[in-house]
Amino acid sequence: MKITELPEVFTQALPVLNEINKNGFEAYFVGGCVRDLILGRHIHDVDIATSAYPEEIKNIFKKTIDTGIQHGTVTVLNNGESYEITTFRTESGYQDYRRPDHVTFVQNLSEDLKRRDFTINALAMDVEGNVIDHFDGLNDLNQQIIKAVGKAENRFHEDALRMMRAVRFMSQLEFKLDPLTRQAIDDNHELLAKISVERIRDEFVKMGIGPGSREAFQVFLDSGLSEEVPGFAGKKEALAIFPKLNFAPSTEANLWALMIILLKIPNDQIAHFMRMWKNSNALERQVANTVEFFDLISAQDPNNYDLFKVDLATIASAIDLAHILGQPINGQALIDRYEALPIKENHDLVINGSFLLKNGIPAGPQVGEILDKIIEKIVEGELVNDQKAISQYLANHLNNE
Repeated sequence: MKITELPEVFTQALPVLNEINKNGFEAYFVGGCVRDLILGRHIHDVDIATSAYPEEIKNIFKKTIDTGIQHGTVTVLNNGESYEITTFRTESGYQDYRRPDHVTFVQNLSEDLKRRDFTINALAMDVEGNVIDHFDGLNDLNQQIIKAVGKAENRFHEDALRMMRAVRFMSQLEFKLDPLTRQAIDDNHELLAKISVERIRDEFVKMGIGPGSREAFQVFLDSGLSEEVPGFAGKKEALAIFPKLNFAPSTEANLWALMIILLKIPNDQIAHFMRMWKNSNALERQVANTVEFFDLISAQDPNNYDLFKVDLATIASAIDLAHILGQPINGQALIDRYEALPIKENHDLVINGSFLLKNGIPAGPQVGEILDKIIEKIVEGELVNDQKAISQYLANHLNNE
């Protein structure tokens, strides 16, 4: 197969490959960038593999960074772009099921491609657009199949995260799993427990928000992978709702919120669950706010003050969750009501605590309480956001004490 028209991300990198070739070495685009080029998917960056050793790459190019030189990777800076260039290599001795104990540089492209996870990722392309396929990856692309390179069990013992990558690619590409690759996941799912939560989380999120997420999630459950991740063990029945949903979440925050709802995690335990998965504090707060507002709109029609206490993003996320779960929520009406609020944030208020003190309110906790009450009355349409109107309200408040 030959690619005759290359997108800019490849043409910008061609001078790098040409320079390596000019110095007597082989150089190829490899892996996911070649796969996505053939599939017509968006390509973020390109990976380059070469027969040149790291020191030889450093001699060829003026500006380089030792990104992972012990594993053969050097970053080359060229025309304002950076390119990771890795020497052909073989790997062996994966005692921790994620990193090789030994890396050996080789001069053979086929040996390098043999160590990769799936056939559709074991593709290479030269500077002329010729695709090199030693493991029938092109056929698997055409058949839309995720198949391990060589013996699947060996690939998963080398890096157990590859089992999560398999279901992630199922979701992102909407492909099916090769039966032998699927069987190897069933037989080796316990190895996933040896992988760091951070690495699992990244693959889980990509799986959960991909276009084929429901089918992939079913395999995630049935294969036993779900038993090896934080908070999911013994929860297959609760999580089994996900593959039956009409559509899946499209954002990371909504994926986590949906997991929390399906698992019936109490609000006071959301933070713990999110931290088990090594999520950021900002994402934790976003998800907690979304779940709490979802609970509210599922139980009752929120008043204007309820809408004021959240932001538009939280409202939209909660509405999306309601639609995913089949809740009869009039989302547009909620958004319209939010947009019509006279104020949407505290700083929209024309007065502050100092104004209250000047109007006879004693210093203390009641200053904050009265500010909250004023905001509530304004958003509920019982008071105008005007200093004169608020002064009159305060005078009445003091007279009634």
